[in-house]
Amino acid sequence: MRLCSISIDLDEIACYAQIHGLPQQESHAVYDLALGRIRAFASDLGISLTLFVIGRDLERAQNVTALRQLVADGHEIGNHSLDHLYDLTRRAQAEQERQIDGANRRLKSELGVTPSGFRAPGYTVTDELLTIVAACGLHYDSSVFPCPPYFAAKAARLVRMKLAGQHSRSVLDTPRVLRAPTVPYRVGHPYWSTGTGLLELPIQVAGPLRAPFIGTALSLLGPSAARLLTLSLLGAPMVNLELHGIDFLDGRDLPEAVTAVQPDVRVPLARKLETFNAVIALLRKHGYAVMRLDEAARAFS
Repeated sequence: MRLCSISIDLDEIACYAQIHGLPQQESHAVYDLALGRIRAFASDLGISLTLFVIGRDLERAQNVTALRQLVADGHEIGNHSLDHLYDLTRRAQAEQERQIDGANRRLKSELGVTPSGFRAPGYTVTDELLTIVAACGLHYDSSVFPCPPYFAAKAARLVRMKLAGQHSRSVLDTPRVLRAPTVPYRVGHPYWSTGTGLLELPIQVAGPLRAPFIGTALSLLGPSAARLLTLSLLGAPMVNLELHGIDFLDGRDLPEAVTAVQPDVRVPLARKLETFNAVIALLRKHGYAVMRLDEAARAFS
């Protein structure tokens, strides 16, 4: 069976302000607007999603209520750390443990779920962090992003911001992550090599250039180009399509400061949904079964 999983990181707008060096944004558009659209998107397609949740966001009662509805619908809830610290891998071991175990506890107490999977803030992991992930009882990780175009674009952006005197909370991973497999694998030491450790479900890349196959890139490509990129994946054992809550918003929903620096949010929502639907329809046409990441992890285990 060929598998496809669709996961969505529910990073609130404040996370994007941290990336772009903007003043604190108080918008709750991801939970107040995008989450309802995500629920409708999944219902219309008849699919179950994996939602990676930041533990601190469960301090807001409206967020808990909305997520409980999605849990009741059969969607998976994953651990996206307690506070979404972009420099998590540079923190002390005790803080890394607190961020992962604390999120586990918060998800259990507020939503009644025990997470199976972890996704790191900014896709950045280390051997130490993945060891902690496993020790906290999680069964898979889905953070490794072996994508040269993404790495180069992120590096260039951080350099430009530094030269302009702006500060980003985002950090750059080691370029050795680009050596990692592009298909599910057991991590070794170092984590970009294969071994017998935690199951890794890498963020999807496509084609010989390992182009990013994520919501941001697909939104900018549009339906036709996204279909062409999808064709390069046919035959892969798994397609791990990662989206963000902001992919279900557009410029009408967001503070002007965020729209000015985040090009994909200037794409109309209807066009983004058309693109995602086209990609999923093409994969299904070619025999891919859509399932949650925890279900895919069990299949590869």
